[in-house]
Amino acid sequence: MDPLKLVKLMELMEHTVGRREIVVGLLDGPVAVDHPDLRKEAIRSISGRLRAECTQLSNAACEHGTFVAGILTAKRGTAAPAICPGCTLLLRPIFSEAPLANGELPSATPDELAVAIIETIDAGARVLNLSAALAYPSSTSQRSIQEALSYALVRGVIVVAAAGNQAALGTTTITRHPWTIPVVSYDLQGIPLAQSNFGSSIGRRGLGAPGQNITSLGVQGASLTSGGTSVAAPFVTAAVALLWSEFPDATAAQIRLAVTTAHSAQRTTIIPPLLDAWGAYQAMMDDLRR
Repeated sequence: MDPLKLVKLMELMEHTVGRREIVVGLLDGPVAVDHPDLRKEAIRSISGRLRAECTQLSNAACEHGTFVAGILTAKRGTAAPAICPGCTLLLRPIFSEAPLANGELPSATPDELAVAIIETIDAGARVLNLSAALAYPSSTSQRSIQEALSYALVRGVIVVAAAGNQAALGTTTITRHPWTIPVVSYDLQGIPLAQSNFGSSIGRRGLGAPGQNITSLGVQGASLTSGGTSVAAPFVTAAVALLWSEFPDATAAQIRLAVTTAHSAQRTTIIPPLLDAWGAYQAMMDDLRR
């Protein structure tokens, strides 16, 4: 099964490539913005402690950021899913290019993530894509995350977050927040992957998306294949961006409701349903007819 067909994105992608005024905030690693399959003119960045452009192409943070950027906004017809190439990509790196030991994945502290969320919202993002593993959490820093996510709610900015890949039953400050859309990974046969984290708030408010054997942009020319919830999350983020491109006057609450309730408003399990992008589009159309 094509991952785009699995979540019924192909139909929506035939309607639109996205609008430039729909700004997708990518809180991840730096991105190889000179990659020929990315539209550099559609990429903006927020200056800060970390550079938005890759300086070390072999670095894990750069690889991760570029891979996710390809799912979101690569040029159509490339190896990447390239869901919303007409949207603006706003880069706010939270993962350092510093070398990691023992195969560790890039991570950010809660305070760093909270600041990045607020800065990206203030810079004009309409939807945020979070794939953050958090290091050194504390009760104080967890409050800063809660406040930043509540700021997104107040500002009408939709937050999509990877649920994590620890095969754990439970939630985090990010996935528990009522405004976040947590995303778990499914295989290409539509079966949830056991490595994903699941939990009550994830099942009630989250979505599943393709997260196995997904091909997107590599940083040194060749494409890469990867998986996990951080790969699944941008499918939902880009679907939100396409919907908002088709319905630019809709509120964040309307878009979020259409995306999360396209299957059913009733959620009773810890495992969320698959994204149904075309169902969300039809839900928005039905709302306009009322």
